[in-house]
Amino acid sequence: MRTVTQQQLRVLGVMVAIYSLMAAATYLLFPLDQLLPSQALSVPELTIPRWQLALANAGIGLVLYGLLGLAGFWLARRLGLPGVFRPAGGWREWGLFPMLWGLGLGVAVGLADLLVARLQNWPGFPQPAFPFSLVASATAAIGEEILFRSFVLGLWACLLHLVLRRWADRRVTLQIGNLLAALAFAAGHLASAMLLLGAASPAEIPTLILVEILLLNGAVGWVAGIQYVHQGLVAAVGLHFWTDVALHVVWPLVWS
Repeated sequence: MRTVTQQQLRVLGVMVAIYSLMAAATYLLFPLDQLLPSQALSVPELTIPRWQLALANAGIGLVLYGLLGLAGFWLARRLGLPGVFRPAGGWREWGLFPMLWGLGLGVAVGLADLLVARLQNWPGFPQPAFPFSLVASATAAIGEEILFRSFVLGLWACLLHLVLRRWADRRVTLQIGNLLAALAFAAGHLASAMLLLGAASPAEIPTLILVEILLLNGAVGWVAGIQYVHQGLVAAVGLHFWTDVALHVVWPLVWS
């Protein structure tokens, strides 16, 4: 048991380290205008060297997601979840199936976004340029899954289990926790949507686009939560990564 725990913590540490390295590389390797979600936004003037900004970004990511990851791992053990990965699983459960699910979800979201864009008569949300889109997909997959699946889902499920354990079993509290985490994940995309649309509040976002943001991101978060509950954080990160690759890397090449 101790060996499995050590292996899981090592894998978690590697994931956090990869996130931090990519966060640093983002500011060192790519022009600042590529980091903005829209060309309509002005590039801020830096007052410190880029290497210092990269180092600070990497350090913040290392501490923040390291602590969230450890907290999520503890919550997973309290809930009897696989944690970082399910020891009885293999390369199919950890890599192949999340990849297939992710690519399928990415295509489905891309088609839905195309439909909404035509109904709303607007060009749709801008996509990051390649190869930054690949780095952004990886950092978002690791960081957001540690935050929303490992921590938020685990925290809600633990709290709900304490309150509802006389009336509902662990499966029910996990399903509710997954739903709440998926809603939080969807709501977390509203700020960038407001920035891109020049909206001062979510109420100013067109209704159809608002429904798209909440519904599609919520669906991706919910499926990622199922992967997390059954296979662990590695599978959830893989699903998220391949969804973003299909949507932000492959899709712009097909429809450009």
